[in-house]
Amino acid sequence: MDSLWLEYAWALLILIGLEGLLSADNALVLAVIAKHLPDEQKKKAINYGIIMAFVFRFGALFAISFIANVWQVQAIGAAYLLYLGLKHIIQARFGKKGQAHQEEPQEAAGKGFWPTVGKIALADLAFAIDSILAAVALALGLPDSPLGEFGGMDGGKFLVVLLGGIAGLILIKFAATWFVKLLAQRPALETTAYAIVAWVGVKLAVITLAHEDVGVLEHHFPHSTGWTLVFYGVLVAIALIGWFAPSNKPSKARGHS
Repeated sequence: MDSLWLEYAWALLILIGLEGLLSADNALVLAVIAKHLPDEQKKKAINYGIIMAFVFRFGALFAISFIANVWQVQAIGAAYLLYLGLKHIIQARFGKKGQAHQEEPQEAAGKGFWPTVGKIALADLAFAIDSILAAVALALGLPDSPLGEFGGMDGGKFLVVLLGGIAGLILIKFAATWFVKLLAQRPALETTAYAIVAWVGVKLAVITLAHEDVGVLEHHFPHSTGWTLVFYGVLVAIALIGWFAPSNKPSKARGHS
């Protein structure tokens, strides 16, 4: 019995690490989407974003069987993350020099506070789907516990998913405010954030294509060691490239470049 709980504790530590990565991405995206707003509205939008992240992730937790079995839900999440990430990357890469950074904030500001909150909500929802799928994939590999069933899932496995999700939400709370300050010091992280969003979208797309009802990829491929190493390897590479990018100079200087 002791070895069973040690296995559960080890799985929980791994899940907290995974949720930490996804929560950091989620928090960075909140900061990027809200950055065009005035300071007071920015703080309010991010707080709304954190509340919605809580709601969506807990909602996803109690809709595990639905999210895990309905590939259309996964596909919508993947499509939105890919759209959100690639749209910004393409504008930043192929737009006229300086134009993307001068016009995009004005365009976003014209959309107002509530449309920005709506955009944050969609991103939160997509990240919640990815988060719960990652947690369930890890938990399902554990042996059954003596805690019975809860929500159509073994009670011990459900507890691991729940605790991992709570840890991720706590990290979002603390990370979001920090990323707002960090974006001012390292402006290249904005494009990095959207690149990470697109890459998480690729991950969700892989999960969708491996769904039993779609069958384009092998059902176990998204959880294989090879794909897991590739996904997190690329994720870390994107983050490092963004962190050390030469364009990471104070944002005030950016308008004069």
